[in-house]
Amino acid sequence: MTTRKIVKIDEDKCNGCGLCIPNCAEGALKIVDGKARLISERFCDGLGACLGHCPQDAITIIEREAEEFDELAVEAHLHQQANRPKPQPVVKPTTGCPSSRPIQFRSPQARTEEPPATPSTSMLSHWPVQLKLVPVKAPYFEQADLLVVADCVPFAYASFHQDFLRDKAVVVGCPKLDDAQYYREKLTEIFKTNSLKSITVPYMEVPCCFGLVKAVEDALLASKKLIPLKKVKIGIRGEIKSLEESGETRSLQEAHIA
Repeated sequence: MTTRKIVKIDEDKCNGCGLCIPNCAEGALKIVDGKARLISERFCDGLGACLGHCPQDAITIIEREAEEFDELAVEAHLHQQANRPKPQPVVKPTTGCPSSRPIQFRSPQARTEEPPATPSTSMLSHWPVQLKLVPVKAPYFEQADLLVVADCVPFAYASFHQDFLRDKAVVVGCPKLDDAQYYREKLTEIFKTNSLKSITVPYMEVPCCFGLVKAVEDALLASKKLIPLKKVKIGIRGEIKSLEESGETRSLQEAHIA
């Protein structure tokens, strides 16, 4: 045993989404009984590649007495995993990450005989919008109210253009499918380089989507900029679940998008 850095998982925070598993190159983590667990101290190198992929902030690096990291044991473990027959998947509707759980619901019937009160108009003011594609420095970021939005939000929230996108610059991303560390670094540079007036983060209620909020918060901290931050949680049926502005949580009745 030696004193070294190693991951610690807060089981109260962990929701079993599994986003940390593929990002542990040593295969040290596994979902057991609905929680991420360290299966062997020897497999953990303590570098924390899994940290940035946990939307619940349930994984930290601590220093304690532990077995030494063993590269040969890791190689043998990974070889065993690669050659193990893969079991047939079992669909359990009450388990797994909510973001990928199939859900179907009835949409309200549109009244085709009644034209909309006002014509639908796009509020998009620039291109590109994907976080991976936008430049760090752009004219549309200067003195802008920036919208950092999860890519599912415009599909769920019916009045997205009017309530969120109007008069704002926008970047779009998916914290589940993209690299969260890249998001933090790119957003940090955007915050540092441009004079932003405010940041609004609309995100979906599913747990992994909170990774976008965490990336923005970490980037804002790293940028050392004091920029007002608004976080808006959207339900999968398109309703506003909660609104948090500059650290102050408002009730649903008070929630209003300016």
